[in-house]
Formats: sequence, C-alpha cells, structure tokens
Amino acid sequence: MLVGGIWADRLPRHRVMVASSVVNGAVQATTAVLLLTGDAEIWQLIVLSALGGMSFAFFFPASTGIVPQTVRPESLQSANALLRLGVNATRIGGAALAGLIVGLTSPGTGIAVDAVSFFLSAALIGAMHLPATLRIEGRNFVAELAEGWREFISRTWLWTIVVQFGFVNAVVSGTELVLGPVIAKQHLGGATGWGLILTATSVGLIAGGVLLLRFRPRRVLLAATLGYLLSIPILLGLAVPLPLVALLALALLAGIGNEIFGVLWDTAIQQEIAEDKLSRVSSYDALGSFALIPLGLAAAGPIADLIGTRETLIGAAAISLVATLAVLLVRDVRALPRRVVPINEPA
Repeated sequence: MLVGGIWADRLPRHRVMVASSVVNGAVQATTAVLLLTGDAEIWQLIVLSALGGMSFAFFFPASTGIVPQTVRPESLQSANALLRLGVNATRIGGAALAGLIVGLTSPGTGIAVDAVSFFLSAALIGAMHLPATLRIEGRNFVAELAEGWREFISRTWLWTIVVQFGFVNAVVSGTELVLGPVIAKQHLGGATGWGLILTATSVGLIAGGVLLLRFRPRRVLLAATLGYLLSIPILLGLAVPLPLVALLALALLAGIGNEIFGVLWDTAIQQEIAEDKLSRVSSYDALGSFALIPLGLAAAGPIADLIGTRETLIGAAAISLVATLAVLLVRDVRALPRRVVPINEPA
C-alpha cells in the first residue's frame, strides 16, 4: 500500500488506476481459464489472489488522490458521496448479477465476466485527461515515504482516527464476518436471514450517500465520528440476538452511520492534504486502518469459544464505543471545519 501511494503521487493518477485495472483483469482472466479448464490448484489461486491484492494497493491511493484533481473544491463532498453511491449500489446489483451468472453457467464464467469489467474500467479511466501540471516527479523512494509519514503524523486528527479504526475494523470484521453467520444459522433462519441483514446494510449505505448529497455539516470530523456511533448497536443486537426484523433496522442504521463517516472522512483528507502528498497519506491511512483486520478475523472464533459468542460481541461493541468516544477528546476532531477552498490552495 505504501509503495502504491508513492507511485500514485509520482505519476498521473489515472494511469496508475488503468494499470491496476489491467492487472486485475489479467488476474481474473487467468483464474477463469484455470477454473473453466479444470486445472486450477489452490496454490495458483492463492498466488493470483495475492497479485490482485497488490494491484488494489496501487488503485486505492490513486483513486483517493484523483478526486480533488477532477472536481471543484466546493464539490468534494458531493463527488465522494456519488462515488460511494456507485460502489454501494453494486454491492446489491453486482451480487445479484453474479449469483444469476454463476447459477446459469459456472463460477469460472462468473469470474470471466468480472475480468471483462476490469478491462472496461481501464478503458473508461484511460479516457480521462488530467492537466500535465498535476504530474509529480519522482525523487527518492525513502525520502518520499518519509515525507508522506511526516504529513500523516503531523495531524493529530488524522493519526488518532486511523488508530481508532485499526482497532474498530479488527473487532467489527472479526465479530460480524465470523460470528454473524453462526448466529444467523442458529437463530435467524440461516443464509437467508444473514443475506437480508447484509442487504439492509447496503441499503443503509446508499441512504447515507443520498443524505450526504445535501447534508453539509460545518464540522466534518465531528459529524463523521458521531455518525459512526450509529454502526455500534447492531453488534449488541446480534449479541442478544434480537428478532430478524429488529436486526434489519439496526443494520440499516449501521449502513447509514458507516457512509456518513466514509464520505466525510474522504472529504476531510482531500481538503486538508496537499495534492502532491495525498496518495501517500491515503496509503498510510489504509495501512493503519486495515492492518489488524487479519488478527481480528483469526481471533474472533477462538475468543468466542473461550468466553462465549454473546460476550465476544458485547466486548467488540465496547471496544468500538470506547475507541470512537476517545477520538472526540481530540480538539481537532471536534473542531475541524469544512473549507470551501482546501487548505493547500490559495483563496
């Protein structure tokens, strides 16, 4: 991720996104061929999956950094909301389409269609034209990495929220993704009930995106953090567990809260970080936010076996609540204002 951030700051960012899409398309196409011919082996799929993850590590910081290069400063929040609306809508429509394709054909065919989607992405992004003045010339890898770190660590609001989400993402991913399906199987009708909960979350994400097309809070990080609190009750609801209808309502609320935070967080970073350092800072953000997720996924099951599923979910909710309330003690989190003109641009 850190390497991807450096190259996304060095090169025209849409070119980095095109290269990443082509690599991911090639990965999926190779996977599809292996599956369709019956020659796929586990080690091959592991290697291909790792290549796809590495490619995403270049795409993500470039896609974050490119937004303020393509829209006016006053349109940043709306642009982020529209981008995330597109992503979240495909969580529903894309999953349904994938299920239909795989059901009518085979998993290999489904992955082949996915490969085509990456190549289509490359063609669309490649049609963008960014001003040549936005190209950042490469200097020294280590020096650029250090420069990005200084930008990251110098802003208390930035690194404290990343630390918060390092813990929050770990416990939420572990409990919801590992223990959620178990609870659904035991109490909520199995896969159908869990699928409805995931769908309600996706609908909430879309609703949150629509809300933020109009809602423009003056203190962006305060609103983002308070919004994220809406995502915690679903953990307590699963711990009981509440009836499915109540859990669907909490999942909808969680989706809204997650999207409020996501859009406003992206907007805050884009308005506060200089364009030539934005992708590197975004890569530190992603690395810190995602780093503990594998630990959370690995630990959730053993912890639940040791102390109980309900207790594990309550503990996860407590960690999320304490970590989220803790960042509100940081003055910059409470006070960071919305800027019509980003801090790195002249008025």
